Amino acid sequence: MFSIPYGRQNIDEADIAAVEAVLRSDWLTQGPAIERFERKVADYCGARHAVAVCNATAALHIACLGLGVAEGARVWTAPNTFVASANCARYCGADIDFVDIDGETFNLSPDALEAKFEQAAREGTLPAVLIPVHFAGQSCQMREIAEVARRYGCKVLEDASHAIGGRYLGEAVGGCRHSDAAVFSFHPVKIITSGEGGMVLTNDPELYQRLLRLRSHGITRDPAQMRGEAEGGWCYQQLELGFNYRMTDIQAALGASQMDRLDAFVERRRRRVADYRRELEDLPLSLPRQLPETDPAWHLLAARLDQPQWRRPLFDALRAEGILANVHYQPVYQQPYYRQLGFRDGLCPVAEAYYQRALSLPLYYDLTDEAFDRVIQAVRTSLSEIAS
Repeated sequence: MFSIPYGRQNIDEADIAAVEAVLRSDWLTQGPAIERFERKVADYCGARHAVAVCNATAALHIACLGLGVAEGARVWTAPNTFVASANCARYCGADIDFVDIDGETFNLSPDALEAKFEQAAREGTLPAVLIPVHFAGQSCQMREIAEVARRYGCKVLEDASHAIGGRYLGEAVGGCRHSDAAVFSFHPVKIITSGEGGMVLTNDPELYQRLLRLRSHGITRDPAQMRGEAEGGWCYQQLELGFNYRMTDIQAALGASQMDRLDAFVERRRRRVADYRRELEDLPLSLPRQLPETDPAWHLLAARLDQPQWRRPLFDALRAEGILANVHYQPVYQQPYYRQLGFRDGLCPVAEAYYQRALSLPLYYDLTDEAFDRVIQAVRTSLSEIAS
């Protein structure tokens, strides 16, 4: 019996040919494929600038630095996310805090955010940057979130790692209409892949120039940015402490090729989510509510069971059938590292309640009808036995 993962990449002959062309070229890294990939993503999303890096964690890190996050600053994010959404602030020496989620979309709650800002204003603990996470590929309510954040002088960095190809208010996620910058991930389980890889998008030209430096040791070769006159054409200057976060041309070629099929990838995922909604509607579980202003990319399909005690036996039963269900996510602040910083249970009760009942079902481009039917039958049979 073949295993059914919760997510996986799709690689075709065009992808292989694109990578092979780079391998036969003069450039394996820091070459023209990088800029082609960046331009392709920026144009698709309607953003002015894009900076490709080695992974989305690196993208979040340099985006935070570019937005001024430093030691003593505060950053807020959602707890229902991978740890990178919070770790990026810690890399900068900043304090992190968490805003609870909406109980129906599983995304950051605008109401909880408003209340937290009001309290922080009274206490003098306002954040410098807010990182809303587009969980599972559905955009957060960015118009409302941006309005309240800017009222309190807070910059906004969208963690859109799950959401390339999604739309919000009729526009592509990543266009930064309601944020200062946005980040995508190209890990193999995401919508498109470059193997590993990430990207920061922004409409701010000064931020863009700093991101370019930060991804490559803080170095510039642009005479206009140098301190004093360049000695010659060989000259470069390190203007600040940056990192080696560069993407290779091999990765960029794969990512750019995958962009040609992004809409097809997303459309297949949307149809499969509709299939899940139809087939599971009579079971004691719920799927995330889709807001009318969103058209999600659906990186994940996260179900919420009616009872928390059903999650472990259902997870184990599905795994025994070769169906590699997963859980997304335990609240970040419940991880041992964050508990050491003083975080305790009860901070975000909606996220905690969601986690106790969460189970992600397989969702990817190559999920065949046969595999899908197998998942549905296994969920039905196992949940019926467990819940009876």
